Amino acid sequence: MTKKEEVFEKGDFVVYPAHGVGKIDDIVTQKIAELEVHLYIISFEKDRLKLKLPLNKAKASGLRKLSSADRLKDAMVTLQGRSRAKRTMWSRRAQEYETKINSGDPVSIAEVLRDLHRNEDQAEQSYSERQIYQAALERLARELAVIEEIDEKKAAEKLETVLSEVVAA
Repeated sequence: MTKKEEVFEKGDFVVYPAHGVGKIDDIVTQKIAELEVHLYIISFEKDRLKLKLPLNKAKASGLRKLSSADRLKDAMVTLQGRSRAKRTMWSRRAQEYETKINSGDPVSIAEVLRDLHRNEDQAEQSYSERQIYQAALERLARELAVIEEIDEKKAAEKLETVLSEVVAA
């Protein structure tokens, strides 16, 4: 095991980039093709998904602990910034947004929310814009909810309040 490799324990909340916040239900050893493999069993309750991830692949997969308070604060500051949506084709922007969401980085996800947020007085979003916005909101709200020990709905409301205050200012 390398020096910087994180070790997780049963009951820890973790972030898996492609799925968001999950909880380590167990750490088991399974025999696969004559090899003993140590696995994290991670459940993603919202998606009704269980993931078996080899311990030695955890770092390469991007599995990480929940964000620090400072990293979450950086994400909130990002939400308060001005939209930096590029004037490129939507398909390219959508791909960039999906990549940011799947990075699992709260600041990158906050950038997506900031760029796609619309207030009532602004033009309507397309269906795909709403889908990506919703995915980013849910992903960031889940992490915020676990960190601040509030429910996911309150976390989403808090994020949208921050976004609305920026446009109103």
